[in-house]
Amino acid sequence: MSFQSPASFAQFHSQGRHASYVRSMRSPGGILDLLEVQRPAGDMSRPAVPDIVLMVDLSGCSRVKGDLGGGRFDLATRRGTLALAAPDFATTVINEDSHRLRSLAFPLAQWQSALDEAAEGRFSFETSCIYGRVFDSAALRSAFRNLWSLCEDEGAPSRLLARAAGCEIFAELCRMGGAPFAPAKGGLAPWAERRCLELMQARLSEDIGLDELAAEAQLSSFHFARMFKKSIGVPPRVHLTRLRIERACELLERTDLSVTEIALEVGYSSNQVLARVFQRLRQMSPTDYRRAVRDPSRVYPAS
Repeated sequence: MSFQSPASFAQFHSQGRHASYVRSMRSPGGILDLLEVQRPAGDMSRPAVPDIVLMVDLSGCSRVKGDLGGGRFDLATRRGTLALAAPDFATTVINEDSHRLRSLAFPLAQWQSALDEAAEGRFSFETSCIYGRVFDSAALRSAFRNLWSLCEDEGAPSRLLARAAGCEIFAELCRMGGAPFAPAKGGLAPWAERRCLELMQARLSEDIGLDELAAEAQLSSFHFARMFKKSIGVPPRVHLTRLRIERACELLERTDLSVTEIALEVGYSSNQVLARVFQRLRQMSPTDYRRAVRDPSRVYPAS
């Protein structure tokens, strides 16, 4: 029986019987999709999709058989096991147990240039030793966990977060896959650093993209992300968060704007999002911060 292939990994999981397995899904404008899926035992095969899909097993499975594009396998998985499914390949997966997965799906059209840059133009799915395989990587588990945690705080990832996280993950995938990979040797030129920092400050309320910052520095997104961290000491998304919280503090101190108005002013979708990020970085709520700075004689415990 013939069928039309879905346009993306996320689309496949939002339709038919697989939709009932999805526990959460977040997507930042087609850059990457984050899904958590509770899969029952049985046949979980899917048609080909034009996405590179990185999965982490959250529970383990006593036996999984299939083919993700790198040859057939028959093995047990444990919690934290990673798997990478090749794009444009109809995967076969049969689980002996129900289990829970988190997946990152990268549309190949969005990420091909980053792969080429990471591997100096010599990337190939055919020669990569981890594509279509089940494997382990503490670095990738950590990147996955950090991205998911940020999304739990802030909702759907910003374009800056999505692109920067993807560049970090692809750099590690290329390194593990045997592609030539050169570490960043230097940071941004002083003029490029100044212009990018000014742009971030001027557009705090917007969903600024890594591509826009990279264009300001006349660099590709992949190289810009690495060189920015070399210069500033933290990734672009971390620096932007710091700028936003610093500006929020100024507004809480000097204005009578509501927390909701301040959240929108510094680029967050709601007062709840601002409160979560503020609490994480300042160990108190925005409201308690405002009270503390306006009446220093009173002590407010961390909320």
